[in-house]
Amino acid sequence: MSRLESFLRRLTAQRDGLNWAASQITGVAGDALELGLGNGRSYDHMRATITGRRIWVIDRALNCHPSCTPPAEDFLEGDARDMLCRLSDQNTRLAIAHYDFGIGVRDLDVGEATALSPFIARVMAPGGVVMSSQPLVGFFRVDGPQDISPDRYWFYRT
Repeated sequence: MSRLESFLRRLTAQRDGLNWAASQITGVAGDALELGLGNGRSYDHMRATITGRRIWVIDRALNCHPSCTPPAEDFLEGDARDMLCRLSDQNTRLAIAHYDFGIGVRDLDVGEATALSPFIARVMAPGGVVMSSQPLVGFFRVDGPQDISPDRYWFYRT
């Protein structure tokens, strides 16, 4: 598979996964979270599909497309662990979280996801959904959309 085909597959899976995850949280109270803003494409899609919920965004820096800039009060800039602790200290509960951190080095990306997993768990509401580009630990893994390869995205219930 070419890198272009892999990229297209990833974006399609991301869109379909976010749509599926959003459909799973009906009746679950809580906000939404985008972990890893990047250029803002998935955040922009979350704004369009997850309505009526505050969408928090955590990233080390604000480098997104101008049309995808979250409101200043919803953007938590800095170390993800610190920002997740801040949300937890505020008693913020999340119905849905999208984990999309990574630099493309598998061992480092999985290590970071593993280390952040308990901090994500602290802010998730019971019955919430976590969609992740990396495997997480301490969550109950569920099947996401059938057309998404199990090694492309991981889906969890809390």
